[in-house]
Amino acid sequence: MAQSLNDTTTLHNGVKLPWFGLGVFKVKEGSEVVESVKAAIKNGYRSIDTAAVYKNEEGVGQGIKESGVPREELFITSKVWNADQGYESTLQAFETSLNKLGLDYLDLYLIHWPGKNKYKETWKALEKLYKDGRIRSIGVSNFNIHHLEDLMKDAEIKPMVNQVEYHPNLTQKDLLAFCQKEGIQLEAWSPLKQGELLNDPTINEIAEKHGKTPAQVILRWDLQTKVVTIPKSIKEQRIIENANIFDFVLTEEDMGKIDGLNKDERVGPDPDEFEAGFNE
Repeated sequence: MAQSLNDTTTLHNGVKLPWFGLGVFKVKEGSEVVESVKAAIKNGYRSIDTAAVYKNEEGVGQGIKESGVPREELFITSKVWNADQGYESTLQAFETSLNKLGLDYLDLYLIHWPGKNKYKETWKALEKLYKDGRIRSIGVSNFNIHHLEDLMKDAEIKPMVNQVEYHPNLTQKDLLAFCQKEGIQLEAWSPLKQGELLNDPTINEIAEKHGKTPAQVILRWDLQTKVVTIPKSIKEQRIIENANIFDFVLTEEDMGKIDGLNKDERVGPDPDEFEAGFNE
C-alpha cells in the first residue's frame, strides 16, 4: 500500500505509475493550469493527468517546463477525444497533444470514452505508438467490463490502465475485481464526486475520528482499495492537503462504512450511453 506521495504501482508492462496525482479537468488554460501544475510538482506530485478535450495541454506543458523537475521524473497522461477516434485520426491527435504539451513522449495515453464502433481502430493506433516508443504505457478510460472484453479479443497488447468515475457513491466493485484479475490498473477520476461527498455525514464522522478532512478520508479510501487517484485542485493549500494522506490508515470498519455509501450514482455520463463528440 502507498506509504508516501512517491510510491508507485507497477503496471503489467513494468512501468511505474504513481498512486497519487493531479487531475486538471475543468482547470482553465493559461495561468490557472500553469500555476496548478507547478504547485503540485513543487509539493512532491509527479503524476499529471490531462486530455485533449480539457483544452489545457499547452498550459500543462508550460507548468512542467517551469517546474524545473526533470521530465523523466514525471508521469504525464493525456487522452484521445471521441471525435478523433479511428486509426489515422488518433495518430494525428497524439501528435497534436504531444506538440501542445511540448514533450517528446507520453507516459500514458488513454482512449477517453469507448463510443460504439471505433475503439478497436483507435487501440491499433495506440499499440503502434507504444511499439514505436512514443508512449510508455497505453490504456482506456470509462470502459465497462464488456468494452474491455470486446477490446481484448482483438488486441495485441492488453490495456495497462482503465480510468473511470470512482468514488464512495459509485464503487464499481465488479469492474474493480475484473480489472484486478486481468492486471489492468483502475484509476479514479472525480474521486470526490466533484465535491458532493464532502458533506456526507458518514465521511465526516470518519474524518473527525482520524483528525483528517473528508477529502483526505475519501482519497485514502481510494488507495486502500488499490485504486490510483488524481484529485483536481487549483489552490496550492488544497493541493498540499489532498496529498497529506500517508500518515493514517482507515480501519476495516471505516472501509466498510464508506463502501456502504455506494448508490451506483454517477456525476458523469454512463459510458454505455455517452456519444458526445463521436463521428458516427
